[in-house]
Amino acid sequence: MRSSGEVRPWSHLLPRGVRADYNPPVGTLNELLRCSWANHPSRLAIDYYGEQWTYADLYARIAETAVALRARGIGRGDVIALYLPNTNWQPVWFLAVLAAGATVVNLSPLDAPRELAHKIADSGARWVVTANGDGYLSRISALQQRFSGLVSVTCDDAVTTPAAKLPDQTLRYADLIAEHKGAALPDVAVAPEDVALLQYTGGTTGEPKAAILSQRNIAAAVQSYSELFRSEPQFGPDQRVLVYTPLFHIFGLTTSLLRRLSEGASIYLRQRFDASEALDLIHEKRITAFGGVPTMWINLLQQPGLEDKDLSSINYAISGGAPLPVAVAGRVKELMGVNIRGGGGMTETSPVGINIPPMLPPGKDGTVGIPVPGIDVQIVAVDDPRRLLRPGEHGELRVRGPSVTRGYWKRPEETRAAFIDGWLMTGDIGYMDEDGYFYIVDRKKDMIVSSGFNVYPVAIEKAVHEHSAVADVAVIGIPDSYRGEAAKAFVVLREGAAEFSLEELREFLAERLGRHEMPQQLEFRSTLPRTAVGKTSRLELRAQEQERRATISN
Repeated sequence: MRSSGEVRPWSHLLPRGVRADYNPPVGTLNELLRCSWANHPSRLAIDYYGEQWTYADLYARIAETAVALRARGIGRGDVIALYLPNTNWQPVWFLAVLAAGATVVNLSPLDAPRELAHKIADSGARWVVTANGDGYLSRISALQQRFSGLVSVTCDDAVTTPAAKLPDQTLRYADLIAEHKGAALPDVAVAPEDVALLQYTGGTTGEPKAAILSQRNIAAAVQSYSELFRSEPQFGPDQRVLVYTPLFHIFGLTTSLLRRLSEGASIYLRQRFDASEALDLIHEKRITAFGGVPTMWINLLQQPGLEDKDLSSINYAISGGAPLPVAVAGRVKELMGVNIRGGGGMTETSPVGINIPPMLPPGKDGTVGIPVPGIDVQIVAVDDPRRLLRPGEHGELRVRGPSVTRGYWKRPEETRAAFIDGWLMTGDIGYMDEDGYFYIVDRKKDMIVSSGFNVYPVAIEKAVHEHSAVADVAVIGIPDSYRGEAAKAFVVLREGAAEFSLEELREFLAERLGRHEMPQQLEFRSTLPRTAVGKTSRLELRAQEQERRATISN
């Protein structure tokens, strides 16, 4: 019997000509993208609410911005924070900072003031780039009062209403580049191991920690994705990609933006997801690729007039962030003629990891796929991370490869804890089947231990989602005096559906779950809390539940 430690047992599942031990040839993102500027100068690069830039236009703005940064003394060792929504200025600034030899730190527009301050202080950012809007500038002004010398740059765009007055120490983008119009990219030596991005993710202390992603990490991630898909129709410069996924998040940045730019595709970039708008764009612009979290797909399918739209141009569909209900995937297949792709990755892997290959055989429902070219994955025992497990045995996934971070910014202890023998411990619980396909059962930190049994919230959520009245569901573990921990389900009902009792739910689940997996509590909600990228936030649900219990006990 093979084990997950066997040398790449999934190799035979990759498309013909694609090697599991693929070594991405280009070492820096700067070098990788130069080919797109050179090969596709007149092709549409970005459409942002009708404002269109060709690849030549995009190159010119990146070059002018990079030269302006160098003229202001920005270079290797400097950190520039990007506090931007999904806007056409995001790729300009991200790539210009890298071209100048400096490092980007992404800030989320959804960050609370305290979190923004932590990221600025922790990263040591000297500049912050933001949208010219009152909401953005008021927060930046507060940060400038706290951090002396913090310079801000504002960018006007087609959506954000300009602020009436700019704070002190704030530059207008137009003024910054005024003397550098028509400049070429600066001749700056950039090495593969130079830090390109500090991308924050959750920390064990509650404060976010930044994964250090090098030029090599991100360039490798982009090339690994392209290598996996290069034999498919959805690869290449003739693609029109609709992007709502946040570019300040690593998934949107790498897979929706950088990968597509490297291939010379046309990106239709929008700020906030609007299902009606998305359908119109797919229909009118003949969009070929679209991806989002499950709630986006569900909203898309619930739109009136859906049957009247021609969605046949789609050749690539992807869902991530949470499990996608089987019925939703089936409906997308009916409408678009494509299987929704999925996978597994994390900030620390830039975020490549596992992806569903082009030809998925029957009987593999629920798989997240196989490792992308150049990535190795193994399953190890939770209680002994050096012991490899056999197919079908549940354990923790560990990963290594050229896109994997070397550690956390200013967090030596957390870096040491994250790696064992050169492998990054992902915190995901899953297994590999006999054919080499991987399955993720849940996050280790979300696992519920009930009466000594391991219970996985995702498994319960999938079962509850089969109830015809359920629109959305999340499950967390709660204290239980008898079992130690028990499952509690938070349910959002479909429009017009009636509430049901816990007993009725348990009766429905009787043939779907074991007795130890049965929810012990049920709560109806109008909505569920979500993260910046649309994932259900179990962390916030747990915090709300703790607060509720504390109130009751008091």
